[in-house]
Amino acid sequence: MAMKLFLLLLLFVLLSTIEQAQGLNPIDLSALRDIKNSLTDINPSSSNAFFTSWDFTASDPCSTFAGITCSTNSLFPRRVTSLTLGSGLSDSPGLAGTLSPSIANLSELTQLVLCAGIVTGPIPSQLGTLKNLSVVSLTNNRLTGSIPTSIFTLPNLHTLDLSHNQLTGTIPGSISGLTELKVLIIGSNKLNGEIPRLLPAELLHLDLSNNQFSGMLKKSMPLTLRYLSVSRNRLWGPLNVLESLSELVYLDLSMNRFSGPITSSLFRSTLSSMFLQRNYLTGGVPQLPLSPSTAAVYGSGSTVDLSHNSLTGKLTGILAGVETLFLNNNRFNGEVPKEYVESVYSGNTKTLYLQHNYISGFPVESGLLLPDSVALCLSYNCMVPPLPVEFMACPASAGEEVSRPANQCSAFNTSMA
Repeated sequence: MAMKLFLLLLLFVLLSTIEQAQGLNPIDLSALRDIKNSLTDINPSSSNAFFTSWDFTASDPCSTFAGITCSTNSLFPRRVTSLTLGSGLSDSPGLAGTLSPSIANLSELTQLVLCAGIVTGPIPSQLGTLKNLSVVSLTNNRLTGSIPTSIFTLPNLHTLDLSHNQLTGTIPGSISGLTELKVLIIGSNKLNGEIPRLLPAELLHLDLSNNQFSGMLKKSMPLTLRYLSVSRNRLWGPLNVLESLSELVYLDLSMNRFSGPITSSLFRSTLSSMFLQRNYLTGGVPQLPLSPSTAAVYGSGSTVDLSHNSLTGKLTGILAGVETLFLNNNRFNGEVPKEYVESVYSGNTKTLYLQHNYISGFPVESGLLLPDSVALCLSYNCMVPPLPVEFMACPASAGEEVSRPANQCSAFNTSMA
């Protein structure tokens, strides 16, 4: 009888141990309570309300709480390894409130994601203690203050996305110590100062757009960059610092104060998206390479925007075949190369804006019909467009005048002689 009672007691202890092992670590459970107390659904009555599933009377939060992923180790109480706050659904209004410093108590966390909402306040500096973090994404909210310097000490950080908030301050030079960082997206904030001279050496994606950064781009930009956007800042200087960035496929320097010529190395088909509009760039576009094997052959999906600069000279054939091409509001002159005309009428180039230049000819054969899928604008140049205005798809900003006044064209040609 005593042996039977002993076995029953042993079984009870064993089952209790197993139940505890399958449950959530009490420190993590307490942290989740604090996180919920500092945040709220903007619309708690919505069918998509995020915190509906966060019932702390449930036996296993790891399997019932939305946005939680836990470790699979069954020998110890489970730990939260991934936390996504908000549903991320397009019809969900998201969360309000602030981020609790208790997030730092989730010491096994590898991913922290905050979906779009109206969360305010600072980013907790305590996040810098979470040495396993590889992804931090806190986008499209109303976070304020500076980026905690502690974040730039995380040894395993791969992706940092803090875009579309109201963050202020500068990027500390210590960012170069993030040796694992591949993706840095901090666009659409109120950050200022200069871009650090040294950035993580293996960075692939860098988005600093729509801030208040000033100064010049550095020659020490990571050679691994494939995506670079610094649009809508206060940056200036020449573009030759980009010559070594041979891996770029996307480049956006628009709406800054860059000046001087466009380095010829940027005209290549592998750089299929290039936005340089609204700067102070001068000079012309380069000639085609001497060797046909090295000529850029742009294709489907390619976009080049050089509009609203001070580019001059005759167009060369190097950009023929670009699917979406904006060359308007410059000082180009002469006749448009036939390669552009052929690409437009074949439908390979779907948008070609050439308005507000000093172009004297667009050599199209009489009777050729412009494809319906093509948007072509030739207005306000030193010629009468070879097709009626109603067949061109000019934006309203092109104005109603079809051609430039003759005196402007003669004065321009005299000044260029």
